[in-house]
Amino acid sequence: MSAYECPRKSVSTSQYKKMTSELLQQVRVIDPGSETDRVVDVWLENGVIRAIEPAISESSAALPAETIVRDSQGCILAPGLVDLYSHSGEPGHESNETLASLQAAAAAGGFTRVAILPDTQPSIDRPEIVASIAAHTPRKSPQILTWGALTVGIRGEQLTEMAELVMAGIVGLGDGTAIEDLLLLRRQLEYAQPFGQPIALWPYSTRLANRGTAREGSDSLRFGLPGDPALSETALLAAAIECIADLNRDGSGIAVHFMRVSTARGVELIAQAKQRGLNITASTPWTHLLLSTRNLGSYDPNLHLCPPLGTPDDRDALVAAVAAGTIDAIAIDHTPIAYEDKTVPFSESPPGAIGLELALPLLWQEFIESGQWSPLTLWRSLSLNPARCLQLEPPRLEVGAPTELVLFDPVRPWTPTAQSLQSKSSNTPWLDRQISGRVLQTYHP
Repeated sequence: MSAYECPRKSVSTSQYKKMTSELLQQVRVIDPGSETDRVVDVWLENGVIRAIEPAISESSAALPAETIVRDSQGCILAPGLVDLYSHSGEPGHESNETLASLQAAAAAGGFTRVAILPDTQPSIDRPEIVASIAAHTPRKSPQILTWGALTVGIRGEQLTEMAELVMAGIVGLGDGTAIEDLLLLRRQLEYAQPFGQPIALWPYSTRLANRGTAREGSDSLRFGLPGDPALSETALLAAAIECIADLNRDGSGIAVHFMRVSTARGVELIAQAKQRGLNITASTPWTHLLLSTRNLGSYDPNLHLCPPLGTPDDRDALVAAVAAGTIDAIAIDHTPIAYEDKTVPFSESPPGAIGLELALPLLWQEFIESGQWSPLTLWRSLSLNPARCLQLEPPRLEVGAPTELVLFDPVRPWTPTAQSLQSKSSNTPWLDRQISGRVLQTYHP
């Protein structure tokens, strides 16, 4: 067996639930927090990391007699993944996704925390909705965090009572919808500034997009798809950056996160804003790192996304920006959509795709196996930095820390099907296609 080849035998979920003490032998530990990438033995007990050593003897007096010992050669143990923003069908569209199925999909993909956007029905624009979601979330992990809406009904008109939402326990403020009114944007930032929470903005103009469904360029022309110009992102991104700079004159440094950056010019604007010292972070959807307009020739409605997939140059710029840290985080933007709603012509389909169960293995195969990124870069973008963007303590892989971890086999083959996926929806272009890499276990304290 090679150094990084996992054994094919796995432990059932029911067995995991009974475990109180587990020894993972010769597992590859990846932790961006400590810049660690090494093969060690790790002892986990009662939700705590007890020891990390080059070798821990099975006969050690410290190990309880009931300790389960696993040969974990080739497996990867790393901090749990953190998703900045995804969509929950519950409340309002439980047939697409429930909070329970969202949690199951997140756990199957290695996520220990998922922040949901406020576009539920009713939207998360009042403290009682925050409380209701918390009450209806199954008492298990992964942890479901909520973004609070900036505007009532996320309609981009009237501001919400942000102070009440903050007191209710939201993770940050953001509609998750496109920016249209710059005067309202300025007021949102001014009003939200005192609360010290991250503000999520999507720099996108539906007016400039003009119902386009593919990024404007040679491929949109070749495939006969309505073009969406890069300007629909960059014009609003530049304007938002200027609003932030104007508000930051007094040094208050409001923290803004730019969602769904998808163009090469958008990357340039983010880099320039950071060089100016503005307190901003940025993320890109995982799909836009793997695919481009070149993939649209299949007319698969599951490739209809918003923002649309970028050109090959956009994709290359995003990949480089993640490696350089200009783009801080990779977001999943998990968007469950019913089969019948997606089974229509490309441009008529609602945009979006699921991804919580697929992102880690597909990103690993594309960027780690090819040598484009280091494993630390991938985990920094999926775990450490998303937590920091949310102003949360990141998951840690160190002695004494809670077991907020994922055990991942990077070569195990599997096929996502409507039956095997934990999500209630299966709108993904990778459906019924064999992929390599699967999460074996997501640990929670």
